[in-house]
Amino acid sequence: MQAKSQYVSRLMRLLVHSNFFIEVNISDNNPKEGYWLTPASRLLLKDEPLSIIPFLQVIADPIMIEPWHYLSKWLVNDHHQTPFEMAHGRTFWEQAERVPRLNHLFNEAMASDAGLVNLVVLRNSKQLFGGFESLVDVGGGTGATAGAISEAFPEMKCTVLDLPHVVAGLKGNKNLSFLGGDMFQAIPHADMVLLKWVLHDWNDEDSVRILKKCKDAISSSKNKGGKVMIIDMILNNHGGGIKAMEDQLFYDMAMMAYLNGKERTEKEWAKIFSDAGFSSYKIALGLGVRSLIELYP
Repeated sequence: MQAKSQYVSRLMRLLVHSNFFIEVNISDNNPKEGYWLTPASRLLLKDEPLSIIPFLQVIADPIMIEPWHYLSKWLVNDHHQTPFEMAHGRTFWEQAERVPRLNHLFNEAMASDAGLVNLVVLRNSKQLFGGFESLVDVGGGTGATAGAISEAFPEMKCTVLDLPHVVAGLKGNKNLSFLGGDMFQAIPHADMVLLKWVLHDWNDEDSVRILKKCKDAISSSKNKGGKVMIIDMILNNHGGGIKAMEDQLFYDMAMMAYLNGKERTEKEWAKIFSDAGFSSYKIALGLGVRSLIELYP
């Protein structure tokens, strides 16, 4: 029992150092060491409204762990396959379609992440969404973000576009609908197109293809002031210091291992915007290690 207590103490020492817990005195009479939650650890509580447990579960799933064991082999080959494809014989998206558990975990993770982002986005909702009549959330999953927007703006028609197996069985309401489709083929016409954490999944060539479809969608809108809104990372564009940059670089490694994507600097973003035919953009909002970019045709 004493040995086990020592192991727990060593583990807690690491978690305190990592800011998941803080040390406290839990006795008024005699000093006794205890631990208390920090804002970071509260995000890992099951019943917390903004719990990120689903995000942790998908990252820790064996399907997602296996590709990291192929990095050495991947680095010396011709890179026609991602480490994920080397591990599983198919792309991440193909695997998610074939393995319901992975599809469910990924969609739950994206929904839990959306909860954190939605708080900040909706706090600035009037300047971002005011005056627009329709929105398409491309790759919007189970509709966590589009649903929050549709509640805040009941007069706006919101559509979630995602792969058929993602939106199968999902039900909308009077101003929220789900559409199965392929963003590389067509995106429904709307005043505004939202790409939340989509483009970092893809290389520059595919990202330009997606953005061209977005441009077609808003150019065909009756509202000539249409725009594309992108929620994604801009490397080095943050005020969080070394830890924020570390988070961004780890995400960049994940895009390399799982998909054929990347995190980008502002210069790299500007190039794919220009290549897709857009005239201007602005960084409208900071979202921690991510940013909200408004893109204009």
